[in-house]
Amino acid sequence: MNVDLAALPDDVETLQKLVRSLVAERISLSEAKAEIERLNLIIKRLQRNQYGRRAERLDDEQLQLGFEDLNADLARVETSLPPPPAESRPPRTQSERPSLPVHLPREDVRLDVEHQTCPCCGGILHLIGETTSEMLDHVPARLRVIRICRTRYGCRACGTIHQAPAPERPIAKGLASPALLAHVLVSKYCDHLPLYRQSQIFARQGVTLDRSTLANWIGGACWWLEPLQSKLAEHIFASQKLFADDTPIPVLDPGRGRTKTGRLWVYARDDRPWNGPDPPA
Repeated sequence: MNVDLAALPDDVETLQKLVRSLVAERISLSEAKAEIERLNLIIKRLQRNQYGRRAERLDDEQLQLGFEDLNADLARVETSLPPPPAESRPPRTQSERPSLPVHLPREDVRLDVEHQTCPCCGGILHLIGETTSEMLDHVPARLRVIRICRTRYGCRACGTIHQAPAPERPIAKGLASPALLAHVLVSKYCDHLPLYRQSQIFARQGVTLDRSTLANWIGGACWWLEPLQSKLAEHIFASQKLFADDTPIPVLDPGRGRTKTGRLWVYARDDRPWNGPDPPA
């Protein structure tokens, strides 16, 4: 907006509108510059990934990490900017923000006015409805100790002691419950969280669990899962059509000071494209 400093209006209201317009224009310009810088950086990364030397190319996961950092920085800049005037903001439509899943539990926080009388005229207020908005909350996971209390009874007639048998534990003489074992397994193999990081997370909650302890738990849990693995392999290899994938990975080669190439073979079956009756695996 071009402003003639020699012909500024004398009306205060007109001057206020002019200042608000200048501020809104400046905010839009700042947002445009930030978006341009973000897009230029994305273009440079994509160009390097497409045309750069092999050692400089990035895989998709590294690119996604870069995009996450860019989006976070852009959000930080947008948050630091003053909000635009109410009349310049377009109304938010319902489709812009996805609704939260209905299966999540809801906890209502009720907010009410301090007085039931109108502050304008002193009349009595009556209920005409309510406005509801939602926020997604997170309840941090917590550890707990399950105490197994077994009552002991003695017989005065013969001197014997009777007690309910102790429940079987998934790991002999271990502290982990089935739920904790499942959490460690899912964190390691589904969320790719190494055991040393899990040990650090447990330490933040005041529980010391060494990596060796977690490794022993995983080994014991894998022993329980061996029958399931055998049945799954039997089901997969019984199919007349198999899908196979060979993934080479570097593996440490002790004693040689370097790595060697290891291979991961993955097999799967899926008869759904041929209307097969068996489930995929």
